[in-house]
Amino acid sequence: MVPTMLSAFNAAVTAGSPGIATTVVSATSFVAPINSALSAGIPVVTYNANGSTSNPTNGLAYVGQELYVSGQAVGARLASLMTKGNTAVGFIAQPGSLNIQPRMDGATQALEAAGMKVLFGNKGVDTGASATQEAQVLPAFLQSHGSQIQGAFAVDGGDTALLGTSLEKYNLVGKVHAGGFDLEPQTLTAISVGQLDFTVDQSPYLQGFLPTLYLYLWQLSGGLVAPPPTNTGLKFVTKGNVGAYSAQQTRFEGSTSTQKYIKHSGAIST
Repeated sequence: MVPTMLSAFNAAVTAGSPGIATTVVSATSFVAPINSALSAGIPVVTYNANGSTSNPTNGLAYVGQELYVSGQAVGARLASLMTKGNTAVGFIAQPGSLNIQPRMDGATQALEAAGMKVLFGNKGVDTGASATQEAQVLPAFLQSHGSQIQGAFAVDGGDTALLGTSLEKYNLVGKVHAGGFDLEPQTLTAISVGQLDFTVDQSPYLQGFLPTLYLYLWQLSGGLVAPPPTNTGLKFVTKGNVGAYSAQQTRFEGSTSTQKYIKHSGAIST
């Protein structure tokens, strides 16, 4: 994945792109390419992942979630549903990838601080980078180890989407509290029917839209409007508020093509 991303990044620099937004999933691989772009006068904004917590990358600004903190919040919430001394397990699609590994680290820390045991620690269960691998590894683990755990979490959207139905398949709903990240339709359904306790909304729309807007304003102002670091937040989606995610028909989520906007009944005076 990283070589493909770097190839596209370097091609954009060579083409003289007016701006680049990139996700940084490696602690070191993007440093030189970003410096090359900045030296060429090309603004760079990072989003979704920004290198390691101790060594963030050198773009003009980061737009996204504080990943380690979000992992801590997930771990604390899961722990609050469990009994001290219980055992939890985490699922991760690509261990070490810096868009999800910090979440695993944070969740493990919070669970252990609350007195829980975490199978495999912050290594978690490696489900693999492809959807096919995830669909095999995660259910198989729950089938063979489900009786040993009382809590489960996933730190990526693909694994979270599989978690609820897999718990249902092996009669673990109600026995294992569970949650994860992102807003896949399967995840939202799992929450609405009680298979999952929660998921995390990290405002993915903002993570795509704001870097584009910031780069536009940077060019429009000749670099005077600097992109601001932006935390897109952490919102827990539970059975109590999941309905709005499915009920709304919105263009930005792709469920309708109709443009929606605020209508004013008259002119606005100042």
